[in-house]
Amino acid sequence: MIKSSKLIAVCIIASLIGLPTLSFAKARGGSSGGFSSGSRSGGYGSMGSRGSRTYQDNGAKPIEQSATTRPSTAPPSQAASSPTPQHAPTAPSSWWQRNPLLAGIAGGLAGTWLGHMLFGATESSAKTTDAESGTGTGSAPTSGNSFGLILLLMAIGAGAFYFFRKSKQTPAPVFTGLSRSTTARGSLLDVSANSSVDRVDTGDYTVTTEDKAAFQQLLTDIQSAWSTQDVAALRRCVTPEVLSYFNTALAEDNSRGVQNHVEDVVLLKGDVREAWSEGTTDYTTVDLRWNARDYTVSTTIPHGEPGYLIEGNDDTATESCEVWTFMRVRDGRWLLSAIQQES
Repeated sequence: MIKSSKLIAVCIIASLIGLPTLSFAKARGGSSGGFSSGSRSGGYGSMGSRGSRTYQDNGAKPIEQSATTRPSTAPPSQAASSPTPQHAPTAPSSWWQRNPLLAGIAGGLAGTWLGHMLFGATESSAKTTDAESGTGTGSAPTSGNSFGLILLLMAIGAGAFYFFRKSKQTPAPVFTGLSRSTTARGSLLDVSANSSVDRVDTGDYTVTTEDKAAFQQLLTDIQSAWSTQDVAALRRCVTPEVLSYFNTALAEDNSRGVQNHVEDVVLLKGDVREAWSEGTTDYTTVDLRWNARDYTVSTTIPHGEPGYLIEGNDDTATESCEVWTFMRVRDGRWLLSAIQQES
């Protein structure tokens, strides 16, 4: 039983160690070199940015590494697809609810009037009885004054009630069930439809003979700078995003003590696959097929010694095929912005 437990533990540890190694080998495409593919299917697969078409299917392998944000593929929310439930409108409040101060004054006046009607009449009757019996002091006129004061207060209250009743403001309409989170797409309350971001539609671009010559020159210059690990020369030929991928690959090769060479590049064929413009930026995707001596050597073993040549052949040229996308700001220089492997 103990031996079985140890065997299971050893298998788990071996799988945990072997899994990252296998994944890394797949990511490298089984090659020890960099980005020139040849028969090695590329060191890092397809990478870079193609503007708004970065993740569109163009017949080549999809972009795997890109700084361009991948569009969301989540299904639309139920609130956007289903009609918004309409709640029953709230009943309008009464005048008494909208004017609690006046309602209190009117209630006070009414209470005062009722109090005087009940208790004032009793007091007046008692005083009148005392006067008739000769024991009173003659205060009947006081009751009359109190009754007049009540009538005056009632008249003031009635006038105030009528004035505020006429001058009241029409209540604002209540929009129930309507908010920015439940509005229909494209409505005026839809924040995403009325954002300040301007989206420019893409259009066709016509590739010229000068453009094709620039693409061929870039192929030669980039492979030469890659072979000599000339980062300054690479910076003049590629976008900052592609340069970051090149720098990472060069650093990994240096750490492993290897160096990839792509020499004597001869373009065999170049076919334009796509060409379009986005605002002031032009893009062109080209199928490139070329011959070159593509090989990888050790930087720690002297030339001619066993183990110096790690992969490829430094005497025989091999054929390579890749899909490259070039970009430029209008009337500027073309730069390599993406590399895709053929499907």
